[in-house]
Amino acid sequence: MPSNTAASDSWPQRFRDKPWLWTLTGVLLAVSAVVMVWSIVNALMHADRQHAWYALLGGTGGFAATALGALIALALREISSKVQDVMLGFAGGMMLAASTFSLLLPGLAAANTHTDSPAVAALVVILGLGLGVGLMLALDKVIPHEHENAGRHGPNAERIHRVWLFVLAITLHNLPEGMAIGVSLSDGNLAVGIPLTSAILLQDIPEGLAVAMSLRATGLSAGKAALVAMGSGLMEPLGAMVGLGLSSGFALSYPISMGLAAGAMIFVVSHEVIPETHRNGHQTPATLGLMLGFAVMMFMDTALG
Repeated sequence: MPSNTAASDSWPQRFRDKPWLWTLTGVLLAVSAVVMVWSIVNALMHADRQHAWYALLGGTGGFAATALGALIALALREISSKVQDVMLGFAGGMMLAASTFSLLLPGLAAANTHTDSPAVAALVVILGLGLGVGLMLALDKVIPHEHENAGRHGPNAERIHRVWLFVLAITLHNLPEGMAIGVSLSDGNLAVGIPLTSAILLQDIPEGLAVAMSLRATGLSAGKAALVAMGSGLMEPLGAMVGLGLSSGFALSYPISMGLAAGAMIFVVSHEVIPETHRNGHQTPATLGLMLGFAVMMFMDTALG
């Protein structure tokens, strides 16, 4: 795996030359941490218990699906990069469709109910989209991590073992999926929550498999790679509680949170999934996998909704 040393070396220099960048980065990280902690506390203290149970169950299902994919990797000696790119493309397609049909559209409908104005409803959801993108940008900038082909990112990434950098990248990927589950189940509307949760669980299986195989490529044994891949799935129940808490505050918090979860997921697909699947020369198979995933999610949303 090539390392982007130029990018990683530029981080300390950036902080020396631009002190405000360090201040802004610290503020973004602190705000993100406070929002997440507040969300979890709010979910535990104020959310409807049945809705909290739904969110926790859905997030735990995401962990179980990721673990299943990791266990499948134990039985496989090798998967070609082409197959991995198709699987990740499929997962990305499902995330895009889930963002559209299970988050943005219901979010617009909910916002319109509260505001009685399509224009204001759109602005409310757009605000959520911006917050989701801002959250992922903050986490992407301040948490050192490594993508399989894009190299190392974040401050002092060159000083951290590549395995842990890769694990942090997986964590960034799984957080918005868990948040989406929590948000979609926060008001007890299973017509929205079940299709989205089912889709995320379905795409977590090939994702867990691909992650375990990628970790093996970093030098981990098959058993350790499977365990680490399983552990990465623990971010989904945590993210589900964050999503539940974010959407349980005030009347417009639900549509704003729907937009936030969608923005975070779309950011991950565009910023990480699609570039990763196109770096090995498998653009067409990966794109076909993405379209298939999009179609499967669209069908599930219609059939189960």
